[in-house]
Amino acid sequence: EIDKLRHAATRSLFTRRDVVIVASVSCIYGLGEPAEYQQFVLHFRRGQRFDRGEAIRRMVSMQYERNDMNVIRGKFRLRGDSLTILPSYEELAVRIDFFGDEVERILEFDPLTGEVVAERDHIDIFPGKHFVTSKDKLEQAIEDIQAELEGRLRELRALGRILEAARLEQRTRFDLEMMNEVGHCKGIENYSRHLSGAAPGEPPSTMVDYMP
Repeated sequence: EIDKLRHAATRSLFTRRDVVIVASVSCIYGLGEPAEYQQFVLHFRRGQRFDRGEAIRRMVSMQYERNDMNVIRGKFRLRGDSLTILPSYEELAVRIDFFGDEVERILEFDPLTGEVVAERDHIDIFPGKHFVTSKDKLEQAIEDIQAELEGRLRELRALGRILEAARLEQRTRFDLEMMNEVGHCKGIENYSRHLSGAAPGEPPSTMVDYMP
């Protein structure tokens, strides 16, 4: 629920001018870079030509997962000519009906009852995670993480802390494999400095940086 509200807050900052955010310490949690986050927004407009395969690739790059069974927050479903998304910041789901490669209809509906709430002319889908990054930046971040890992492992082994070194190596290699395969991993905020290209000691972007 807190994650959903955080996504709703950042989305509102990009789309509205009448936003008041009441936040606890979560307003200084590290988030991805605002400029990078905004580049991943996906725009659908009725009558627009949009290849469904490209739409799915874009959804995956925005850290949404495919689930063709249930409508779950942060996931999307493709059935026939209909793409259904439950954004990470919304209670309502979005269904985009295609006719060939053309967006024929955009509907908002209740994911529990299936009741259609509104029909839209256009809609913007914001990323499913705050830590989204381009392929080039991700590849560079993976290299930097590997370099830091090697240095840290040498330090731990020199101190005779073999168990700590083994645990760190296992965890980090697993995270790197996940980043390589799906572009994301659990706890990716731990690697925020590398993903944003920040210098050592430089603070990460927070909710405050999303304020215009």
